[in-house]
Amino acid sequence: MREKELRLALICYGGVSLAVYMHGVTKEIWHLAQASRAQLDNEPLAPSSSGAIYQQILADAQRRLNLKLRVVPDIISGASAGGINGVFLAHALESGQSLDPLTELWLKSADADTLLDPDARPLSRFTKFWAAPLLWLLMRRRGDTVERTVAPETREEVRRKLSNLVRARWFAPPFGGEGFSGLLLDAFDAMAAAPAGKPLLPDGHPLDLFVTVTDFSGHEEALALNSPPEVIETEHRLTIGFKARGFRPRMLAETAELAFAARATASFPGAFPPFTARELDRVLDRRGQAWPSRERFLARILSRRHAARDVEDVVLIDGSVLANAPFAQAIAALKDRPARRPVDRRFVYIEPTPSSRNFRLTSPAPAEPGELPPLPGFFRTIFGAVSDIPREQPIRDNLETIAERSRRIRRMQHIVEALRPDIEQTVERTMGRTLFLTRPTARRLASWRARLHGKAVKAAGFAYPAYAHLKLSGIVETLAATVSDLKGHNSVAQREAQRQSLWAEVRARRIDQVTNSGRDAASADLITFYRQHDIEFRIRRLRFLTRLMVDAGQNDVPDDGGPATNEARAAMREMLYSAITRYADRQMPAWIVATVPDLPVASLSDAATALATIASARSLDDLDEETDAALSEALVALPTEERRVLLRGYLGYPFYDIATLPILQGEGLDEYDPIRVDRISPDDASAIRSGGAAATLRGIEFNCFGAFFSRAYRENDYLWGRLHGADRLIDILLSTLPEETKVAAEYKRRIFLAILDEEEPRLKRMSSLIADLREEVKAIRPAS
Repeated sequence: MREKELRLALICYGGVSLAVYMHGVTKEIWHLAQASRAQLDNEPLAPSSSGAIYQQILADAQRRLNLKLRVVPDIISGASAGGINGVFLAHALESGQSLDPLTELWLKSADADTLLDPDARPLSRFTKFWAAPLLWLLMRRRGDTVERTVAPETREEVRRKLSNLVRARWFAPPFGGEGFSGLLLDAFDAMAAAPAGKPLLPDGHPLDLFVTVTDFSGHEEALALNSPPEVIETEHRLTIGFKARGFRPRMLAETAELAFAARATASFPGAFPPFTARELDRVLDRRGQAWPSRERFLARILSRRHAARDVEDVVLIDGSVLANAPFAQAIAALKDRPARRPVDRRFVYIEPTPSSRNFRLTSPAPAEPGELPPLPGFFRTIFGAVSDIPREQPIRDNLETIAERSRRIRRMQHIVEALRPDIEQTVERTMGRTLFLTRPTARRLASWRARLHGKAVKAAGFAYPAYAHLKLSGIVETLAATVSDLKGHNSVAQREAQRQSLWAEVRARRIDQVTNSGRDAASADLITFYRQHDIEFRIRRLRFLTRLMVDAGQNDVPDDGGPATNEARAAMREMLYSAITRYADRQMPAWIVATVPDLPVASLSDAATALATIASARSLDDLDEETDAALSEALVALPTEERRVLLRGYLGYPFYDIATLPILQGEGLDEYDPIRVDRISPDDASAIRSGGAAATLRGIEFNCFGAFFSRAYRENDYLWGRLHGADRLIDILLSTLPEETKVAAEYKRRIFLAILDEEEPRLKRMSSLIADLREEVKAIRPAS
């Protein structure tokens, strides 16, 4: 059985009340992850559920294509409304808790009357009596916004809630911050109280969550220049990140931290008050809820302000003000992803209103043919400058970054495949039959490895000095950052001085002397330096082995063995990922601190002492011996042909690294496959109804605040979120299979009907729409 992972990096845009629609989409992603987990565990889901349709697609791929496909949503990045939904989805994936309680809270509590700050509520019908005639004129005259856009059955509800909003306090946000924080905490409590299932990501697989926030006052960041050497700039962009390593007990973060991130990212200017840590402290205090990790969390996300002891007063506002499409954070998270099997990596961004962007930003159309369009007015210009334009910037730069990464991966793949036959022949000629007939003990592995490494250096010729300097530079720069972190350096000048100090020590020892004189190109001092500090090479080599295991299982090696062989393969994978983790742990400053409890920080100012301290704490020679022993034991248990493939790759790895590291600009790649980008939006999900958001969503009214004014609106948008999510997820799921399928329409018909059946008892105000949708779904026909 071939295996494959469809990995989803989700980018969730802002959208104010369209958060309800995005909840429907993210809930469908949760259902897909549930179905994938159930299929892996051979646990059938309820036949009438939408998840059962996803499971059927996965089962059909397994039966027809001999392919076991697993869906892994492992990177989530969001802003504003998308940030809230990203937080809850990540929490559900990691904890195994249900998103159903969150649905009830969205439908019930995402309402203008509930969100309105108690201090801002109209005290009587005479409050702001002078505003009432204006409101009456705006909302009662024929052809007004309510008359034109609001369904007859909801007009009175919308008018009443609009009236309360307009007659609430002016020149202050109408919605309450503490009430909002309380609702978020209520949602986490409801999820915790409901029955939970298994975590939805593989054991040991990381989950990254990012939400963007805007630091209203800004914080100082030092920039290095030539002259002057350092300048201070105010930075307003802020990202709150969480990382789960996938080990038990499974917990992404304390719910207070997640509520902090969700409340901060969704502080929409003018609607909600800015957020501070003091607000959450007051809410938690009233609830009697502890926050044990408070100081660690605030020190991590607001390090400079925490050091200045004014972190409680940092004012945070909506993340979409400066970063409404947070691709960059998700791209950066690709660095540490393991690859146990072939990976189809997708960046999937959820954009509720793509077709309305141009309408919001363009100038009015000319009144007469040939007449120049009028310039935007005073208020339109200001509002566009401070709100629309920053949050609606295109994502072209992000997509070009992803495309460039994919091009580098493809180039590397071509080079590796082209080099592979010659490298394997070189390994076999050098080692002879002993390589495959002799037990690969730890001592023999070390000896064979040194022999092939020398041959690779000699064969590289003039290319080797460039490669060696590239490696050396990366190691020294990483060491300098580690020492600066241990010493608590914050300024650019301090970190630059530390970097220069380490380089001076390296040059003084002549470690940087590399020639192209064959096997002796690297000096003894340079080789010793690599052995003491080159963790990156060791990790790259182990990850290369994991990729070879994937390739061997898919292409080169027949699946010839039964339970014993499968057990040996599983043991090899476990050994490789355990070794990668142990090496990676030693890269962290926290490892140095834990290994040297009484670390004399002052002594690290001496570069020689700093290098010796780090080398001693990491003790890579000892870890190498342990890894060689574990690797040799795991290799012996494998079938002969599979062992040959891995040994050829392991011993020949220096040849590959010399060729590919310059292409990768000194960095390794954990996922070796190009990235594809997909979008989920009303414009793309047209299997049921075309026309985009205008034809399906109600929350787009009142500048995307519409769903706050009517439960019927929220029910409508949530239902369409699930339907659109299912429509696009089936497209994405089928596009990763190795052959075209003609059953997409049938899968979609079945899942749409299942969603309508599931939601009909909950969505009391959607009876008419659900009846209409059933007829539209029945009319879906396969594409010709």
